[in-house]
Order: sequence, then C-alpha cells, then structure tokens
Amino acid sequence: MTTDTLAIRDELLSRSARNLGDMLRRRVDQTPDATAFLYPENNASGPEKWTPLTWREVQDRAHDIAAGLLDLGLGPEQRVAICADTSVWWILTDLGIGCAGGATTTVYGNSQPEDVEYILTSSESRIYVAQNSAQAAKVEHSSALDELVTHIILVDDDRLIQGAPGSDRRLVAEDTRVISLADLSARGHAARQADPGAVQRVIDATAPDHLATLIYTSGTTGKPKGVELTHQSWTYMGVAMESWDPLEPGDLQYLWLPLAHVFGKCLIAVQMTIGFSSAVDGRVERIVTGMGEVHPTFMCGVPRIFEKVRAKVITSRGLARTISSWAFRVGERTAPYRLEDRPLPARLSGQQLLAEKLVFSKLKQAMGGRLRMMICGGAKLSPQIQRWFFAAGIPVVEGYGATETSAIAFFNVPKKGRFGPRFGTAGPVCPGCEARIAEDGEVLVRGPIVARGYHELPEKTAETFTDGWYHTGDIGHFDELNYLVVTERKRDLIKTSGGKYIAPQKVETTLMANCPYLSQAVVLGEGHKFAVALLTLDREALFKWAENHGHAGDSYEKLTQLPEIRRSIQRFVDVANSRLDRWETVKRFAILDHELDGQKGLVTESQKVRRDQVRKRYKKEIEELYADEQTASREDPER
Repeated sequence: MTTDTLAIRDELLSRSARNLGDMLRRRVDQTPDATAFLYPENNASGPEKWTPLTWREVQDRAHDIAAGLLDLGLGPEQRVAICADTSVWWILTDLGIGCAGGATTTVYGNSQPEDVEYILTSSESRIYVAQNSAQAAKVEHSSALDELVTHIILVDDDRLIQGAPGSDRRLVAEDTRVISLADLSARGHAARQADPGAVQRVIDATAPDHLATLIYTSGTTGKPKGVELTHQSWTYMGVAMESWDPLEPGDLQYLWLPLAHVFGKCLIAVQMTIGFSSAVDGRVERIVTGMGEVHPTFMCGVPRIFEKVRAKVITSRGLARTISSWAFRVGERTAPYRLEDRPLPARLSGQQLLAEKLVFSKLKQAMGGRLRMMICGGAKLSPQIQRWFFAAGIPVVEGYGATETSAIAFFNVPKKGRFGPRFGTAGPVCPGCEARIAEDGEVLVRGPIVARGYHELPEKTAETFTDGWYHTGDIGHFDELNYLVVTERKRDLIKTSGGKYIAPQKVETTLMANCPYLSQAVVLGEGHKFAVALLTLDREALFKWAENHGHAGDSYEKLTQLPEIRRSIQRFVDVANSRLDRWETVKRFAILDHELDGQKGLVTESQKVRRDQVRKRYKKEIEELYADEQTASREDPER
C-alpha cells in the first residue's frame, strides 16, 4: 500500500460513523428537517401522491422498530430476514434492525419458497419480515422453519384485512407468530417511552466490525453464499462516495433498485452520509412515470434499463426516426468538445441547439427534466450506449464492484479537465483502497469495503479472500489513467476448438447494444469451431413492431418465429459482428419463443443468467445450431 493510499484510508476512517445507527444519528444532527424520502400512496389510477419523510421522522420510526425488535429478544448480530420489494418500509425496517444491533438478511421479494427456506436456515434468521401475507406464507408452509422462525412481522397488514391475490388469510390469521409492523412499532414506541435511552445505548455498543448485513449472492453456479458485510463496510462506503464527490446534498434520487441487492442497499448508506433525498418506488413498470412526477436529478440502474430507453427511441418510425437519428449524430460530434469543456464551432453549436429543442429536451423531460447524471452498475454497460446517452446530454457513469466489496469498488467519476465519463471503463479504485491484476488477469481488491467472508463457509472464505485481497473472479486490466477495464468473468471464458478465447459477456453486450429488439442474449461455443447465441425478444418492442407491420393481435410466441423477424434480427447481428473480432462473431442463433426470466432456474433474482442451466435446458436447440459444424464453412471462422 502506498503512503498516499494509507493516508486517504486513515482520513476517511476518522470521518466515518461508528455504525449505521451512528450514521443516521449524525445525519439527523446535521439536517433534521430536510426531506429524506418521498414515498407513493400506491394510487391505482392517475398521478401518485408522494409523501415526504424528514430525517427526524426516519430516525423516530427506525428507533421504534429497533425498540420493538429488542423487546422481541433480538441480540447483537442476530439476523432478521426481510423478504419484500423496494419501499420506504424496507429501508425503515433495515435501519431499525441496524439500530437494534442486529443484522439484516436480505431476501428478494420474488424468491421461491425453497430459496427462502435455504437462506433463512443458512443465516439462522429467527425473525422474518414479510411484505404481505403471500410472503409470510413462504415461511409458514415450511415445516423446516417451524422451530427456527419465532416471529413473522407483516409489513402490509391492510392486505391481511382486505385479502390479496395469492395470500393465505386463514393461515396468517391463525399463526400466533405473526405481528404487524405497525404493532411492532407501537410496542417499540411504548418501550422507548419507558426507557428513552435504550436504543442509543445499543447503538453506542455496536462496534464497526459487527455484522450489519448478510446478502446471499445470486448463485449462478451453485447454492448462494451469504456475504458478511460489517457496519464499517457501509460507513466507509458512505464517506468514500462523498470524497469521490459525484453527488450533492441537494440531489434527488429516484430509487427503484431491489434493496435485497447490494447496489440498492449501498445507496442508503451513501444517502445518509451525503444527505440527499430519495423518491422510493420499486415498481419497475412505473419508473418513467414516477420520474416524471418527482423530477429526480439522478437515478441508478442496470444496463437493461438503459438499453430499453435507447431501443424505444431508435425503433421509432418515419419522420420522428429521421429527426432523432440526425440529432444523435450531432450529439456524437459535440461529445469531444463537451468532454473537455471546449466551445463548439459556430455551425455545430447551432445544430446542437436545434437537436436539443427537437429531440434531447423531450427525452430529458420524459425522465423528469432535471437529470444531470445516471449511474449504471450490476453488469457491464456497452460504451456504445454510454455514448448515445452522452450525445443527448445525459451522462451515464459506470461503477464496478460486487456484493463482497459493498457494491462499488471502482467508479467512473469525471476527473479534473474531463467533463464526462471515460467510456468503456469502470473508473479508478475506491479512495483508500487497493487494486491489482493477478498473473492470470484476475482483478483483486483490498480495503475497508471488502466483506469479512462468507457465512459459515471457512474454506470458501479462505479461497476467495487471501491476505485481505478479494478475488473478484473477473478478468480485466488498467488503462493509461489507471481506470479499470473489465473484460469477462473468469469462469465464463469460452475456448474454441481452435484455441481462441471468446469473452461471452463482451459479445452479449455488443449484441444487446446493436439490436433494439433483444431482451436477452446467451453466447455459447466451448469446444466448438464458432460461437452461437440463444436470443430472446423484448415484448414491448416486439408488439410495437407487430402493430406497424400488420401483425397486431399475434401472440408473442408466433411473432418470435416469423421469417421477417428473423431477417431483421440477422441484420442487427451482422452489425454487431462487424464490431467484434472475427473469432468472436456469432455465426448462428436461435430465437426462443419465450423469455428466460419466465423459466424457473435459468436466471437469478438479479437477472443474471445461469449458463450451466441454460446449456442443459436448451441442449437440443444448441445441438441443432452445431448440426453441420464441420462442413458449415470452408473459410476458417477462427482466423
């Protein structure tokens, strides 16, 4: 470690809070009456009414929940599982767990009952917070959890009263373990009235190295592993992002990301440190509508969100398409000037003003009109898509990390003299942390953001964390500015029969960036002469195409198999191939008549493809793509 890195680390550690409860306390001391969160009333029709919560109100509610949990017997570092979709109640409950000295076990709201059973058993979570009675039933139907789970806290008790699709009202009503979050909070409030300093004493006793969060990884190659993140993981990430300086106290975030995922969870710690506000709504279908209602200044997302926005614009027809294509060509020509903050030539300046008026202003207005930045994580974003958004005046900055690094280990923030991201890179390493490339090309990271290990898996912990270095499993290199460029997952590299290596995620990213109709692409080719792909099509884009081409009313399954659709996809694949090295190109593809996320076991809750399962499930389709492999082409495709 260099002297400078050590000095930065020591300075950031001295600034960071002791734990999550202390972080919240500091925020309330600084800006008690500032808006912390906006949350919707979930109006069935028409615009939402967004209700504000101040930081003082957040702390009061979190402390009520904390006191209620302490009254239930929660002890230091004991786990409380949350199975719910993203909402302000998720955040308040998580903060309550942290203030009580416990640790949150995150569970995706769409997890299958067997996955919930595995995670709760592995984590030994004795208290289970369920969004509604349908989520509660995932535990109540499990005999394996009868003795383990002592309390079930129901967040949305209105559904218990009114009934809800998929809920089991009788079972919930009869289960004596069930208590509503409202009742738990009332119980905690009464306990705080009797002993006002109880929660504060627990916060003061919670050490930085105590377990704060247990997040189970996606499990693309096996059973999920519980990643242990301490209070220091989050408090250090907060001050590190503050020192990176991409965000300001006056910002408003639109937060929709799953809080069960490390990316979403990280944003809460960052928010408490910097003090900006967040509008919280986990309904993916309402992202654009919600942004139009609250007018955020930034939003974090995954590549698929940005791909869909771009696809919607570039698949427009007629005059609108002609004008938007011209505008984006103008925007691309202005990019070098804007990146270096140089004045535009007179003619280009006039074209830019017209492009802004006709196209870019409308795109920005559709997303609230105040966006100054978007942040992408979770997977690699195509530089082509980054450039497209930058052409419109909306910088998309990319970060890179993992659950094991508290989400963000690298971040592509603009540096002095540059007024936009460095496209195609993940940026420099987190302040006060170290990174290096191993002999085999693997990216290694060390620092306060790194997890303390895997829960109850000492051998896997020793294998993955050596001398404080976390082995990411990703292949990459540093460019001339020491920005990280990630190329592929180490275990996913494809070796062809000719000895060439193909990075499937690079090829998939290129396909997704160049074909606006795709929703998923899985590239295969291990041991074969060339690469092939299984493709799925985006429903919204496909039905829009059908309306414009005389196929309105046709089913999704029928549309995917139309010859004209295949010809259209082939043209896009050809364009993508032109951007790849010869041995990487996709020679053949199959269009599936269904999307992978609707097939159990093929994708994780965070939408990562389980490649081994895909190969098994579609063995026949893959074999057909390679049916005449040896005689398919006289020209060597690997050359």
